[in-house]
Amino acid sequence: MNMGRVRLFAGVAALVIAVVVAIGLVLGVFGSSEDTADGRIAFVSDRDGDAEIYVMNADGSGVVQLTENDSSDWFPAWSPDGMRILFTSDRGNDLEVHDIYVMNADGSGVEQLTYGFDNYSPVWSPDGDRIAFASRAEIYVMNADGSGAKRLTYNNSVTGRFVFYEDRDRDGAPEVYVRNADGSGVERLTEYDYGTIGTDSVDQSPSWSPDGGRIVFQSSRGGAMEIYVMNADGSGVDRLTYDKNLDWFPAWSPDGGRIAFFSGPDYGGMDIYVMNVDGSGVERLTDNEYFDGVPVWSPDGGRIVFQSSRGGAMEIYVMNADGSGVVRLVEGHSPAWSPLLD
Repeated sequence: MNMGRVRLFAGVAALVIAVVVAIGLVLGVFGSSEDTADGRIAFVSDRDGDAEIYVMNADGSGVVQLTENDSSDWFPAWSPDGMRILFTSDRGNDLEVHDIYVMNADGSGVEQLTYGFDNYSPVWSPDGDRIAFASRAEIYVMNADGSGAKRLTYNNSVTGRFVFYEDRDRDGAPEVYVRNADGSGVERLTEYDYGTIGTDSVDQSPSWSPDGGRIVFQSSRGGAMEIYVMNADGSGVDRLTYDKNLDWFPAWSPDGGRIAFFSGPDYGGMDIYVMNVDGSGVERLTDNEYFDGVPVWSPDGGRIVFQSSRGGAMEIYVMNADGSGVVRLVEGHSPAWSPLLD
């Protein structure tokens, strides 16, 4: 056989093998194009003894671990282009205080964005230029690179003590604590005694409106944890819920018309609700004696992923936006649905 032709065939074969291997690697991490047509879901799992961040296809297949360390990694949040993930971690310190980090969607390229006490619950603005987050029980915004942090709420009046949010029981249901500035004197606050230390209140869990103009969040400023909304500059605060239950983790729908949240009298019995953005039209989506919480909309708004203890352990489920068609996905909590892939 002509040696030039042999070399040509060998080159073509090598190229084909390289392409096949590359495709295999992509499918191994991200699943098939059919699997990823609905985007991916990042979540937290304690399956290896500490809280780490994982990612899976929207049907629960193709689970891949993204972080691996001896610290707790929490609150994953996708960038609008689906290329990066924000998260909260207590890595790099001895006081179990949290800072905000960002990494590529495959877990590489980890960068620290904040340096201080108790920065958590980060979420991208729709244009990807800013990040809203909670810090010492107040809501802040900063640039996507961590610079230019600006405080939006001013309700935490506990002098020299700081409120933070942590799952020390590792049961997927974080609690609110208070401690001194040096990390000492940690005390747990229950849903019934937020106001026992001065006139303290807790502002947490921000979520941007799709147009970037407003931020919905939870606050105990009225005596119970309720849902509030404000302009993206911190002005124009309005209260949306008045039920005197614990109302947590509001999430703005992709079409901008609804807000999902979870609510209940205590952590043992929480259910998922949706309401209009003005607080009207509240509808209950789940109804059981267990913990259903942390609702997150699918990119098209047709489904909601959430965590639940209904199976005996904290697991991730998905349902239609009207509460029907509940399906269990995996063990874990704190889900975050990515934008759709191109």
